[in-house]
Amino acid sequence: MRLTVLGKSPSWQDADGACSGYLIEEDGVCLLVDCGNGVFGKLRRYRDYAAVDAVVISHLHADHFLDLVPFSYALTYAPKRQPVPIQRWPGEANPRKPRLICPPGSRETFRRIVGSWGNDDLIENAFELEEYTVDDTPEVGSLRISFTSVPHFTQTFALSIVSSNGGGRLAYGADSSPNQSVVDFARGADFLIVEATLPRPERTGQRGHLTPREAGEHARAAGVKRVLLTHMSDEMDVLWARREAEDGFGGPVHLAHEGAVFTV
Repeated sequence: MRLTVLGKSPSWQDADGACSGYLIEEDGVCLLVDCGNGVFGKLRRYRDYAAVDAVVISHLHADHFLDLVPFSYALTYAPKRQPVPIQRWPGEANPRKPRLICPPGSRETFRRIVGSWGNDDLIENAFELEEYTVDDTPEVGSLRISFTSVPHFTQTFALSIVSSNGGGRLAYGADSSPNQSVVDFARGADFLIVEATLPRPERTGQRGHLTPREAGEHARAAGVKRVLLTHMSDEMDVLWARREAEDGFGGPVHLAHEGAVFTV
């Protein structure tokens, strides 16, 4: 599997950055994991958006799904997606729709958000929408996805992506407070993408995210081979974050940046 980081910001974007979005490719199969603010524009640097096979969404916070809106507009209205010839595009009577694999309640949420200014069925018409449950294991080409629930401010799912072609296993913790679920779920993974949003725990006492040290400790407890810290603002001191995470992990860690590529 080839992983390309499209966006790694938390709920507020870095300067010229994007929120959560990760491109997974293997043997021509293309899977987009999360599609937060700014991700669609970054995606276009690396892949024809019409060639994406599926998008999987971890939870329904804007920084993880909001760019499904421009993605849907492109799939619906772009010149190359029209049924008749337009300019250099030959026309396509039935353009292919990517799958949209998303949490329970997504259809209603998308309709409520998009319906506030336009057609409420924009997203479900642009994609083949399918809502998953925690026990589902959808397959996208050679990639098999499984889920587990993790504690956050809304219903959230960590993901495991396994290659059936002899590749490795990638775990994605999504957003979460400190918890055992993501440790058990990611145990022994070849690569763990884990958020490290906070310079210190939330002031309110209600937890929903990890610090870099906590992220490293979760990765160590899971016994993963490699770890990638993400969901971090460009306002955070990256040298401090790396030291904290490596102390927690007990070894070197990677820090996400847009355009970073990894092989799993």
